[in-house]
Amino acid sequence: MRMPTTPLRCTCGQVRLEVVDRSILNAECLCTSCRTAGETFRALPGAPGFQASTGGTPYVLYRKDRVRFLGGQEHLRELRLTEKASTRRVLATCCNAPLFLEFESGHWLSLYASLWPASARPAMELRTMAGDLPEGTELPSDLPNPRSHTASFMFKLLAAWIRMGFRRPAIDVGRRALEL
Repeated sequence: MRMPTTPLRCTCGQVRLEVVDRSILNAECLCTSCRTAGETFRALPGAPGFQASTGGTPYVLYRKDRVRFLGGQEHLRELRLTEKASTRRVLATCCNAPLFLEFESGHWLSLYASLWPASARPAMELRTMAGDLPEGTELPSDLPNPRSHTASFMFKLLAAWIRMGFRRPAIDVGRRALEL
């Protein structure tokens, strides 16, 4: 039986990809790194809005083996917040649309939820890393707002990795640095 696929694209449509089956988890990240990267991306010419009203970044987490790049990979560039960062954020330079965050030793990609049309965007299940916000920051109570990653969050990632046979597929797109 063929698993359902969802086609996605950057804002201008030059970068195309698809995801297979369901996501692992849908979460809005409030960590300092995601907020810093968000500020960098927002400053790029013509960059689309992608952050939530809280300043967090909504992500849809997928197994790496369930994300396929179909075209436009030549437009992809990575941003690392520091030279030794083990995470990279990849965007499409054709329209400055952010595509994904990758923990290189991880088995999943955190796709920016803004890749989905607003009408089809997966609902967020929780906010995470609220402990990184400045003291006194008020968050809405529409979602759980844990200070860090919860046991449930980590269990979902582990369960996906078990189903993958403990593999960590390489994502070989967007390996050139973004020039700011």
